[in-house]
Amino acid sequence: MILKNNFYVLKVKRNFFPILFIGFTFCLLFFSQNNLPAVKSGLSLWANSVVPSLFPFFVATELLMHTNIVSQLGILLNNYMKPIFNIRGEGAFAFIMGIISGYPVGAKIACNFRKNNICSKEECERLLSFTNNSGPLFIIGTVGILIFKNTTIGILLFITHILACITVGIIFRFWKRNKNSFYDNKNKDFNVTQNKQVSFSNLGEVLAESITNSISTILLIGGFIVIFSSIISILKSSGVLNIIAISITPVFDFFHIDGSFAMPLISGFLEITNGINSISNIACKKLSINIIFSAFLLGFGGISILLQVLSITSKTDLSIKPYIYGKLLHGIFASFYTYIFINIFPFFNFDL
Repeated sequence: MILKNNFYVLKVKRNFFPILFIGFTFCLLFFSQNNLPAVKSGLSLWANSVVPSLFPFFVATELLMHTNIVSQLGILLNNYMKPIFNIRGEGAFAFIMGIISGYPVGAKIACNFRKNNICSKEECERLLSFTNNSGPLFIIGTVGILIFKNTTIGILLFITHILACITVGIIFRFWKRNKNSFYDNKNKDFNVTQNKQVSFSNLGEVLAESITNSISTILLIGGFIVIFSSIISILKSSGVLNIIAISITPVFDFFHIDGSFAMPLISGFLEITNGINSISNIACKKLSINIIFSAFLLGFGGISILLQVLSITSKTDLSIKPYIYGKLLHGIFASFYTYIFINIFPFFNFDL
């Protein structure tokens, strides 16, 4: 009997993904009435918000990788990056562009660094932990102005987001500190210039290559947004999301937090934009709770972005573990700093 049960367990494990994908296909058909509007909403979000804000930055970072800006930043900022983050100065490019551009630019640059041997494996994994962030256009523009209808909230969330990012970077300076992969400094110049250096003679070719690579990345992001919009819609329509929300409501009650935050928070764990939008719509006298939860989701990024990053890192030998640990810490620190700022600075307190 035990052998028979073990056989069924092994059989289920072996066929887990086929069963899962068949179930997903069935749900797409069964819940199509609610699913189609969700897919349209996801496509609209991607076309109207993500493409205009991220695509130009993708092209810009691709173009910059064909210049000597990375090595120049390395020389300029090595004295700061090494003692603070235990990463050579070239890592400053990933740090700066990750802050300016937003998800998943930081991860993409860290993986490019690994492919071109600009940084060691351990340094690239440290970069993964803190350079993949939400950008100012999304935090201030989308979350602050469009979702919360308040620029100051967007500025608060952006400040605490950056502080949390730096904190995580400092913590992860100890990641595999005593383990360093082989790095040939003599071949550094050759490896950094593996990307074709841009000049007037090859500008068209380099630009075309940068646009092609950026289109591939932006389409990948669009696909994840649409799929996760569909998954969230299915979970809501089937009642699964509601069951999970009810099961964790006692935790919210214990901390004297309105249980209506449970479902939006779960949605945010899957996809941040939908989750933050739902959180902002909850009527609460203490708006600070809405803002603190939003800060956590912005730092964590959600499963959708995790899978986007995984699709990028899977083409390298980098571990995804530092990214997962780093984003959890980022969310915790961002919400903590937001709580501190709200309680210390009166102009950041929006409670009624």
